[in-house]
Amino acid sequence: QLQASGGGLVQAGGSLRLSCAASGRTFSIHAMGWFRQAPGKEREFVAAISWSGSYANYAGSVKGRFAISRDNAKNTVSLQMNSLKPEDTADYYCAASLKPWAEVPGLYDYWGQGTLVTVSS
Repeated sequence: QLQASGGGLVQAGGSLRLSCAASGRTFSIHAMGWFRQAPGKEREFVAAISWSGSYANYAGSVKGRFAISRDNAKNTVSLQMNSLKPEDTADYYCAASLKPWAEVPGLYDYWGQGTLVTVSS
Protein backbone atom coordinates (compact mmCIF):
# COMPACT_ATOMS: atom_id res chain seq x y z
CA GLN A 1 0.00 0.00 0.00
CA LEU A 2 1.02 3.58 -0.65
CA GLN A 3 -0.16 6.51 1.43
CA ALA A 4 0.42 9.99 0.03
CA SER A 5 0.25 13.21 2.00
CA GLY A 6 1.31 16.84 1.90
CA GLY A 7 -1.03 18.41 -0.60
CA GLY A 8 -2.72 21.72 0.03
CA LEU A 9 -3.34 25.26 -1.14
CA VAL A 10 -0.38 27.48 -1.91
CA GLN A 11 0.16 30.75 -3.71
CA ALA A 12 2.07 30.87 -6.97
CA GLY A 13 5.78 30.90 -6.27
CA GLY A 14 5.38 28.93 -3.09
CA SER A 15 6.55 25.46 -2.13
CA LEU A 16 5.05 22.18 -0.99
CA ARG A 17 6.53 18.84 -0.08
CA LEU A 18 4.63 15.66 -0.85
CA SER A 19 5.43 12.43 0.92
CA CYS A 20 4.44 8.86 0.23
CA ALA A 21 4.88 5.95 2.62
CA ALA A 22 4.92 2.36 1.39
CA SER A 23 3.90 -0.62 3.46
CA GLY A 24 3.57 -4.32 2.83
CA ARG A 25 5.80 -6.03 0.25
CA THR A 26 8.21 -3.14 -0.01
CA PHE A 27 11.21 -5.40 -0.64
CA SER A 28 10.06 -5.98 -4.22
CA ILE A 29 9.64 -2.31 -5.12
CA HIS A 30 12.15 -0.82 -7.53
CA ALA A 31 11.33 2.44 -9.30
CA MET A 32 9.02 4.93 -7.62
CA GLY A 33 7.36 7.90 -9.17
CA TRP A 34 4.91 10.74 -8.97
CA PHE A 35 2.16 11.45 -11.45
CA ARG A 36 -0.50 14.13 -11.56
CA GLN A 37 -3.93 14.52 -13.03
CA ALA A 38 -5.71 17.81 -13.54
CA PRO A 39 -9.48 17.97 -14.07
CA GLY A 40 -10.40 16.86 -17.56
CA LYS A 41 -6.87 15.77 -18.39
CA GLU A 42 -5.04 12.48 -18.53
CA ARG A 43 -2.68 11.38 -15.80
CA GLU A 44 0.81 12.59 -16.61
CA PHE A 45 4.32 11.72 -15.50
CA VAL A 46 5.97 14.13 -13.08
CA ALA A 47 9.09 12.42 -11.75
CA ALA A 48 10.62 9.03 -11.11
CA ILE A 49 13.56 7.73 -9.09
CA SER A 50 15.50 4.49 -9.24
CA TRP A 51 15.74 2.08 -6.29
CA SER A 52 19.18 3.34 -5.29
CA GLY A 53 18.18 6.95 -5.75
CA SER A 54 21.13 7.49 -8.04
CA TYR A 55 18.98 8.23 -11.06
CA ALA A 56 15.96 10.47 -11.37
CA ASN A 57 14.07 12.00 -14.24
CA TYR A 58 11.49 14.72 -14.52
CA ALA A 59 8.84 15.97 -16.89
CA GLY A 60 10.05 18.99 -18.78
CA SER A 61 7.38 21.16 -17.20
CA VAL A 62 8.75 20.61 -13.68
CA LYS A 63 12.46 20.15 -14.30
CA GLY A 64 14.47 22.56 -12.18
CA ARG A 65 11.55 23.22 -9.85
CA PHE A 66 10.70 19.79 -8.43
CA ALA A 67 12.99 17.27 -6.76
CA ILE A 68 12.20 13.63 -6.03
CA SER A 69 13.96 11.68 -3.30
CA ARG A 70 13.53 8.41 -1.45
CA ASP A 71 14.51 6.82 1.82
CA ASN A 72 14.51 3.06 1.48
CA ALA A 73 15.10 2.54 5.19
CA LYS A 74 11.81 4.31 5.86
CA ASN A 75 10.09 3.13 2.66
CA THR A 76 9.21 6.66 1.67
CA VAL A 77 9.43 8.78 -1.45
CA SER A 78 9.08 12.55 -1.45
CA LEU A 79 8.52 15.28 -3.98
CA GLN A 80 9.76 18.76 -3.14
CA MET A 81 7.91 21.27 -5.26
CA ASN A 82 9.26 24.80 -5.52
CA SER A 83 8.28 27.85 -7.58
CA LEU A 84 4.81 26.43 -7.97
CA LYS A 85 2.62 27.69 -10.79
CA PRO A 86 -1.16 27.63 -11.20
CA GLU A 87 -0.72 25.03 -13.95
CA ASP A 88 0.75 22.67 -11.34
CA THR A 89 -2.71 22.38 -9.80
CA ALA A 90 -3.74 18.70 -9.87
CA ASP A 91 -4.22 15.56 -7.88
CA TYR A 92 -0.77 14.09 -7.29
CA TYR A 93 -0.30 10.32 -7.09
CA CYS A 94 2.69 8.35 -5.90
CA ALA A 95 3.36 5.01 -7.51
CA ALA A 96 5.68 2.05 -7.11
CA SER A 97 6.94 -0.30 -9.77
CA LEU A 98 8.40 -3.79 -9.60
CA LYS A 99 10.51 -2.84 -12.63
CA PRO A 100 13.89 -1.12 -12.48
CA TRP A 101 12.57 1.94 -14.30
CA ALA A 102 9.23 3.29 -15.39
CA GLU A 103 7.85 6.59 -16.61
CA VAL A 104 4.42 5.57 -17.87
CA PRO A 105 1.44 4.76 -15.65
CA GLY A 106 0.99 1.29 -17.14
CA LEU A 107 4.38 0.15 -15.84
CA TYR A 108 3.56 0.96 -12.23
CA ASP A 109 2.10 -1.78 -10.06
CA TYR A 110 0.95 0.07 -6.96
CA TRP A 111 -0.72 3.44 -6.55
CA GLY A 112 -1.46 5.68 -3.63
CA GLN A 113 -4.54 7.79 -3.31
CA GLY A 114 -4.29 11.26 -4.78
CA THR A 115 -3.32 14.29 -2.76
CA LEU A 116 -4.65 17.58 -4.09
CA VAL A 117 -2.30 20.45 -4.81
CA THR A 118 -3.94 23.78 -5.59
CA VAL A 119 -1.81 26.73 -6.66
CA SER A 120 -3.53 30.09 -6.65
CA SER A 121 -2.44 32.97 -8.87
